[in-house]
Amino acid sequence: MCTIWKEPVGEVIKLDKQYNLLGFRRPDGKIGIRNHVLILPTITCAVQVAKQITQLVDGTVSFVHQHGCAQVGIDYDQTFRTYVGMGCNPNVYGVVVLGLGCETHQARSVADEIKKTGKPVETVSIQDYGGTLTAIAEGAKIAAKMVQDASAQQRVTFSFDELIIGTECGGSDACSGISANPAVGAVSDMIVDQGGTAILAETTELIGAEHLLADRAVDDSVAKKVYQVISVMENRAIQMGVDIRTGNPSPGNIKGGLSSLEEKSLGAATKAGTRPLQELIDYAETPTKKGLVWMDTPGHDIEQLTGMAAGGAQIVLFTTGRGTPTGSPIVPTIKIATNTGIFERMEENIDMNAGTIIEGKETVQDVGNRILDEIVSVSMGKKTKAEILKQHDFGIWRIGPTF
Repeated sequence: MCTIWKEPVGEVIKLDKQYNLLGFRRPDGKIGIRNHVLILPTITCAVQVAKQITQLVDGTVSFVHQHGCAQVGIDYDQTFRTYVGMGCNPNVYGVVVLGLGCETHQARSVADEIKKTGKPVETVSIQDYGGTLTAIAEGAKIAAKMVQDASAQQRVTFSFDELIIGTECGGSDACSGISANPAVGAVSDMIVDQGGTAILAETTELIGAEHLLADRAVDDSVAKKVYQVISVMENRAIQMGVDIRTGNPSPGNIKGGLSSLEEKSLGAATKAGTRPLQELIDYAETPTKKGLVWMDTPGHDIEQLTGMAAGGAQIVLFTTGRGTPTGSPIVPTIKIATNTGIFERMEENIDMNAGTIIEGKETVQDVGNRILDEIVSVSMGKKTKAEILKQHDFGIWRIGPTF
């Protein structure tokens, strides 16, 4: 029997000032902090057409991928869920679902699920429209109208209890677990204490720290699931002939001063703050409870970022000790350096510096407060570095082979 979490560690954090967040209210009542028109290709064959539409129509975004066909079973289900989740994300005003016509993941099926949110959704099939050029013209025409309608929408005020933040670390180093990750944990606690939701991901990078999270589970079923997903992740690696506890961390992590996966995991787990673990959800699923939520994702940066975006996160906090340009086509990604050196070296990609904690200039809570201020600024329209550089990364966690 697991030890079940009863009370949060420390007092509930009271914010020291009034925050006014601004966002876009969707027909289903959810709030978005961006107003994108998404050109969503459901099959790799449609990716280039989607790219052409985004080049023609300002205000649209899309992504490149190799999925959408020759997938079966739970692998098919997960890709479908990810497509639908991207379209349903509240940062998206409307969607043009673009298909070829003969693929496994039918564009109309994806569109029908997204339409349940009440947002504008249209479908274009390359085969039905007679080829690439006609499909581009039709998709661009639809998208242009959506962008114009989206531009007329006014922002409204909202509070932290409507916010879902994703948390992530990539290119970790020896400073991650004592600077940026704990600072993100402080933000997680503040968001949760205000009634919001924080997603912890990266199951691979929680191996060795699972007992700490299981002890914070709200009930025994959640605690048991913690151990279950860790076991499944390890067994996947064993089936491929790898003991993941010795096969990680990556060369970059080792260069950054991390000696083992457990050391990395103990640092990664600090992003979860100190509040109770409410539930554990599958990849690209939307949280059903507020508070701290664990999404079962791999450690792959782009795949986990995509999973959280498909799960409804409006913003992601991404810590890095080695540096990364990573971003999402629909979710602003705030990059936070774990050390001042990497912040100064890659300032064009990284938004904030938590290396001041290492230098003794700020406390973990000080940096957490700065990050919270940045979340508010981004919600009101400030662009992150990844957004400015159009770092529209996308990748789906694959379960099985193609057929």
